[in-house]
Formats: sequence, structure tokens, C-alpha cells
Amino acid sequence: MVYKIFLVSIGYVQENILNEISIGVKEVFRTISVTILSRNVPLPKNSSDSYRQQYNSSIILDFLKKLFSFSIQNKVLGITSVDLFVPELNFVFGEALFGGNVAVISLKRLFPEFYGYSSNHKLFISRAVKEAVHELGHCFGLGHCKNKKCVMHFSNSILDTDIKEKYFCTSCKSKLNFLVKSIT
Repeated sequence: MVYKIFLVSIGYVQENILNEISIGVKEVFRTISVTILSRNVPLPKNSSDSYRQQYNSSIILDFLKKLFSFSIQNKVLGITSVDLFVPELNFVFGEALFGGNVAVISLKRLFPEFYGYSSNHKLFISRAVKEAVHELGHCFGLGHCKNKKCVMHFSNSILDTDIKEKYFCTSCKSKLNFLVKSIT
């Protein structure tokens, strides 16, 4: 079975940012093709919460699932610039359908400027790649990892994202290899 990862802009995301995230994702998922879909997907109108001034990531996931009825081996990662939340949390960097085929990440809180720091494009892209790989890991059936350096470690804050690496730890990599082979 051939696995494929598709990246799609939800709303507007600069093409160069999508390209750089794609390169980072390809470095991690070396044997899985990564393609940027040419069309931009609009944000679902019902995902906006005007009181919170954020977008509900679960509604966006449902929208993506309906829009892309791919088979389970194809994963779609939506990338957006808007701030995301789930009702139980103040914000999320991303969300995925565990073991499913869709995920979404937000770039909003990955920019150093969001925290009052100077622009640092390299740091921003590093964070975006980590969050992309993390959510795709959930799509492949990986849970959170206790290893703070593993990309599957839960990021409660941007500091957690900065500490972890973009790669899976030995244990998560082994689980991923088993899960990918067991689906075939």
C-alpha cells in the first residue's frame, strides 16, 4: 500500500511557507510522498467563534474530512494562519483525527512575534514542521510520548515545542513502522 501526505492551505498561507514545511515533513517521512495541493480551502464559516476570536479546529477537521474523501493511507494536513481552539482548551497548535486521514495546524502561535520576540524565520519553520509531523503522527495512530525530545510529546506551550525535535524517538518510530505495515 502506498501512503501519501497532502498539504493544503486553509485560508491564506504563503507559498514559500508551505514549501518549507513540505521539505521538513519529507525529511521525517522519507518513504512517504508529500505533495502540496494547489488549491486553497476556505475556512468553514461555522468554525469561527467571534467571542473567542478563534476558529474551532474540530469543525475544520470535519470540513476537511468531507472535502477529501481519501482512503485511510492518504493523509491531508490543513495549514492555516488563524488561531485555533477546541472547547476544552484556550488554544491548540493543531488537531488530528486519531488514526484518521485529516489533521490541521495553526501557524498563528508559532511566530516568535506572537510572544513579543523579534522575527526569526528559521525558528518559525522549525516549529511549524514539528507541529505538522506531530499531527500527522496522530493520523498514523501514534499517541503522545513522555520523551520530551520526541516530536510526539504534547506541547502545552511553545517552550515544549522548542524543546522537542522534529523526529520520532526510537519507540515512536518503531510503533509508526509497525502501524504503517499493519495497515497494508
